[in-house]
Amino acid sequence: MDDLRSLREWRAEVPEPGQEWIISGRRRLLTRIRGRGRALGRRLLVIGALGSAAALAVTTLWPQPPTPGPESTPPVVRLDSSVVLADAAEVAGRRRGAQVPSPKQWHYTKTLDKQPNSDTVRTRESWLRYDGMQAAHFGEDGELRVSPESNPLDPGDDDLTPQQYDAKLRELPTDPRKLLAKVTGDRHWIRGAREEGVPHTVAPANIRAYNVIMLYLSKYGTMPPRLEAAMFRALTLIPGVRIEQGVSDAAGRSGLGVWLELADNAWPTREYKILDPVTYRYLGSRMVWLRDEVRPGRDEPIARKGTVWSRALLSSAIVDRPGRRG
Repeated sequence: MDDLRSLREWRAEVPEPGQEWIISGRRRLLTRIRGRGRALGRRLLVIGALGSAAALAVTTLWPQPPTPGPESTPPVVRLDSSVVLADAAEVAGRRRGAQVPSPKQWHYTKTLDKQPNSDTVRTRESWLRYDGMQAAHFGEDGELRVSPESNPLDPGDDDLTPQQYDAKLRELPTDPRKLLAKVTGDRHWIRGAREEGVPHTVAPANIRAYNVIMLYLSKYGTMPPRLEAAMFRALTLIPGVRIEQGVSDAAGRSGLGVWLELADNAWPTREYKILDPVTYRYLGSRMVWLRDEVRPGRDEPIARKGTVWSRALLSSAIVDRPGRRG
């Protein structure tokens, strides 16, 4: 993958939330979602009161069998997305706010990448200055290489620096419906990246809104707590958002896999954004081929059903200079 594209995948570190589990019903839900060593296969989760409401919600979970392939997909359990996202919003809203990085601080990330049809796991460490003017990484010789002081991002990709993302993010309202309308109508996301020789297409509004919200949740960590809570609530307003327990990232960590189910979906893959089942922080991603993908003019599929491509975010921190790891 392109080094500069990987360097753009940034997310600042924030303090972990405290012990906010004050509602007994939610405590039972989170314990079962974690599912460490417990057979959740055919159980019912009885979910206690959310907020000040006293109503009980009963969520039926059912296992999905693993699909054979180069890397077998683990069994997963479907959850009630509205309940999970409501709890995620409560947890996010109770976080402590984080200070916005200065323009000349650096965002450090360490990721794992497990490519399809390969057992090799690639580790990548990178630094991106918050104003986007410099980037750094270790070369094959082990030496730290820092780019010249000029914007390393590709203007043709219509991308933004971390600082520009921050400014755009903080313009968003904390009302979930207004937030959804704002990201759906944002011309920056409608225009998207430009690639020479490839016709430009505009994704439908619901897909675009889902992708933008997941981008912010997965690549940004210093947003105000109320805004992060609003994003989880906005996801409940998008039809087709699904959540499964037991989805693993490239590091083998099991979490909550969020994905968007679409009618008449022609894509042969399903992509999960994986969240920690307790903190709802981003862990990584997982793409699973649901059927063989065949390209015209080729006899063999480029990827067979059950093939997996996964990534993991192992570390993310704001540091004062490249080479530091937080």
